[in-house]
Amino acid sequence: MSGRAPEAAAERHHAGAPLTPDAYSVSVADTNQHYDLDPDLFGEFLDPLRKYSSGLYLSDADTLEQAQRQKLTFVAGRLALRGGERLLDAGCGWGSLLLFMATEFACDTLGISPAPRQHEYIASQAAARGLTDRVHTRVGHFERIELPQRHFDAVTMLGSIVHMPDAPGVLRRAKAALRRGGMLYVSESCFRNEKARNAFDDRDGTRFIRGDIFGFGELRPLSELVAAAEDAGFSIVAVDDLTDHYRRTIDDWIANVDAAADRIEAHGAGSTARLRRYLEIANAGWGYTTKHYALTCRNGR
Repeated sequence: MSGRAPEAAAERHHAGAPLTPDAYSVSVADTNQHYDLDPDLFGEFLDPLRKYSSGLYLSDADTLEQAQRQKLTFVAGRLALRGGERLLDAGCGWGSLLLFMATEFACDTLGISPAPRQHEYIASQAAARGLTDRVHTRVGHFERIELPQRHFDAVTMLGSIVHMPDAPGVLRRAKAALRRGGMLYVSESCFRNEKARNAFDDRDGTRFIRGDIFGFGELRPLSELVAAAEDAGFSIVAVDDLTDHYRRTIDDWIANVDAAADRIEAHGAGSTARLRRYLEIANAGWGYTTKHYALTCRNGR
């Protein structure tokens, strides 16, 4: 839901040397500032698992919580999970997928995120659920963290590759981390085509989301993600259009923001208005300039 960042931010993000504490702080601010806000803020408008991406609505009566659990079950199906798999979540957010897969499928999970507060929150939730032996996280950027080769049965990226400047490189790293036959699931908001990107990438709303909310984001057409996955050596298993589901998800988030406006505002003057503006801009583009897709791939070799 965001556009292209200044070249300086991308250069900092791509720096090959290990991050110093000062450089790490800059990197978090430039690329993940939104995700390192107080976890309680997100608890005001997300579902109880704090899943911050599209749900999956199977009926008109579904609640946000039901939709998010149904989406995680859908992801498990796309990954062909049977139980006990080793799963890597690149851009793990508040840990909803890690906690769900560890609980429902006894997966050994590893989440990666550069936002320290997310790791603190996930650790507390894993401890409360008795999952510390199955839920692990590492602070840092997926592009730079050392990972065992051909180790994982599944890799997931739910709404996170948009914050990674080098999508082809990211998908190559994902493939290298997967065992033969391992599965990759990427869900992402995309410009509906290159023409839409050229027309809307530099509009006021896009700049607001990119600069004021996230700090970095590269919204790509689906064709770019498919090409990058194919070039990395993946076989494409499925492409699912979840656009309408994300629209309804954000409608539910907006309703929760309105209901919790006073509590959200306590996190800082103007917090409610900024959050609501971001969500309204995102929802205005569905089907017109943007789509939300799930791409499932298999590492066949």
